[in-house]
Amino acid sequence: MRYIRRNITISCSVLPQRSFAELVSVLDNVAEWLNPAKGLGQLILDGVPDRYFMARLSEAVGCEWLLRTAGSFELRFVSPDPYAYALEDEVFVLSGTGTHAVERLAGNADSEPIYFLKGMISASSSSYISLITNGVELRIIGPLSEGETLVIDSGMVTAKVTDAAGNALRNGLPCLEELNFPILRKGMNNIEISAVNAAFTELKKRWRRNL
Repeated sequence: MRYIRRNITISCSVLPQRSFAELVSVLDNVAEWLNPAKGLGQLILDGVPDRYFMARLSEAVGCEWLLRTAGSFELRFVSPDPYAYALEDEVFVLSGTGTHAVERLAGNADSEPIYFLKGMISASSSSYISLITNGVELRIIGPLSEGETLVIDSGMVTAKVTDAAGNALRNGLPCLEELNFPILRKGMNNIEISAVNAAFTELKKRWRRNL
């Protein structure tokens, strides 16, 4: 998915310090914290404290530059992904096969969820678990053993198998027959779960809420 990047400009100031040395130390720490070489990070704005943007500074800042601004300055951030994301995700758990209707109450755009699937699937070609999200099937062909969880991340377009403690065991993409990563809409979503020669235990969905 291609995004139109978002540019964010923030007006900032540094509180007076007891000495020039303390001011330089504070500004050095600010410059290091904002180093764009560190890549994207969560940017949380006071006006909307319940969400964050994935952003980085568009240009580096240093202590000397901050000193020249006399403690008041503007920072220009660039966010390749224009959406804001909720700090707290919606989480739903489905523990049975069949058709489920689940409603997204927050957000105003399609969401790329993370699915956590538990069950047992043998290496046989006739064994699989089918997850149909809003008419689009994602077929899990395994293998998946008891105590393992298949983590399917639509936003990162990847999957992994973890143990009960959450430690990664192996790449999960070979467990997917096709790379039909689920997308969840705002409002009602229909999810159909079936198991063929396999045992389904639980599907937990963590929805990244686009705001």
